[in-house]
Amino acid sequence: MSRHRSRRLRKKLHVDEFQEMGFEVTFRLNAGLSAEQMGVFWDAFIGDAIEANGLLYGGSTDGMACLRKRGSAEESHREAVRAWLAARPEVSEANVGPLIDVWYLER
Repeated sequence: MSRHRSRRLRKKLHVDEFQEMGFEVTFRLNAGLSAEQMGVFWDAFIGDAIEANGLLYGGSTDGMACLRKRGSAEESHREAVRAWLAARPEVSEANVGPLIDVWYLER
């Protein structure tokens, strides 16, 4: 049964029209990368794939991406991150998951 909640409470709980969507990112780096090569990769990943698309990222090679401001990531964000990872020679495999609710993760 649906509950009637005030707009203020829906906003505070991040539900209904205030739901925020993000996506999981999992990738594997090639073995044998030097510390310098890994540093260059991570700087590029955060700068070009994440921040350039208005996203935030938490994690390492398994992480979660969401919109930097209030709101939801979109399919275009997922595709941009997926395409960037696919184009990198340092990445041996990558998976970008579907959009999911970042406040109420179901595992």
